[in-house]
Amino acid sequence: MISLNTVAFDAVNEAGIRHVRIGVFVEEQGVDSAIDFDGLDANAIHVLVTSDNKPIATGRMLEDGHIGRIAVLKSFRGQGLGARVMLSLVEEAQNRGYKRVYLGAQKYAVGFYSGLGFVPYGEEYIEAGIVPISMQRMLN
Repeated sequence: MISLNTVAFDAVNEAGIRHVRIGVFVEEQGVDSAIDFDGLDANAIHVLVTSDNKPIATGRMLEDGHIGRIAVLKSFRGQGLGARVMLSLVEEAQNRGYKRVYLGAQKYAVGFYSGLGFVPYGEEYIEAGIVPISMQRMLN
């Protein structure tokens, strides 16, 4: 049974969020965990997806509408979980009256985010050895 919940980065959910992000960003992509866990999680809105109560996907949104840390464990990819995480965060932003949400998309994921209504803006940049491009989606 797959469950998606909006959660806090707290004693109940921190281990699950860390498990997914370490698996994807640190182990797969070689990102330093000190960069991934940047001290902003406590004030962020998180989505945590579980399968049979085991964490399998996550994402966060900062108070300014910056969406990031979208991660799905490799064995659960291709099931639309990343899109569900994104749409949940966008809905949360709309409920909070945000005018826009934005993110830094890794080049291979630009098509994914475009399909969710995000459009590129600005120039590419380097972050943690990765070359993302800024994308945004205006909200009503």
